[in-house]
Amino acid sequence: MNNMDLIKLTEQTKKLTALVVEDEKVTNELLSSTFKNFFSGVESCFDGESALKLYEKQQPDVVFVDIIMPGMDGIELSRKIREMNKDQIIIVISASNDMEKISESIEVGVNSFIQKPIDTKKIIELLGNVVAMIAKKKKIETKTFSISLPLDLYETVNDNAKAESISKNAVIIRALRSFYD
Repeated sequence: MNNMDLIKLTEQTKKLTALVVEDEKVTNELLSSTFKNFFSGVESCFDGESALKLYEKQQPDVVFVDIIMPGMDGIELSRKIREMNKDQIIIVISASNDMEKISESIEVGVNSFIQKPIDTKKIIELLGNVVAMIAKKKKIETKTFSISLPLDLYETVNDNAKAESISKNAVIIRALRSFYD
């Protein structure tokens, strides 16, 4: 990835917030400080229980979670977050090779799994995937725009659209803009 691509990536990620959940102090600090270079805000927790409370308050765009933690593990935390927000982006960062834990995290619906130790190249690739996931999600949200109009108003919109050779949505959007300005 060249510097220009990295700048564009950072411009996108700087619009987002993140939560890092990692029980190992040094790893937590390393991940948090690294992600602060990319995200507008980064919070961190050392266990699942406090992470869940913080998640409810902050609603970050991305949650990075370790699998193996004392108390509530990363899989259970991911499951509870998924129950609150089915579209939440959850990325597991773990040193675990336990295929059962990995497959269980996939069943919970985590968006991505990255193996520790993490290098800069992996982080940049991961963040590129995060930006792509969010862009796809926003594209789907914007496609579902629809509005119901009374018949007489619909005919006026339709006539205006034909007269100006523009879409009916463009006429409606222009009318809404003038109304709210």
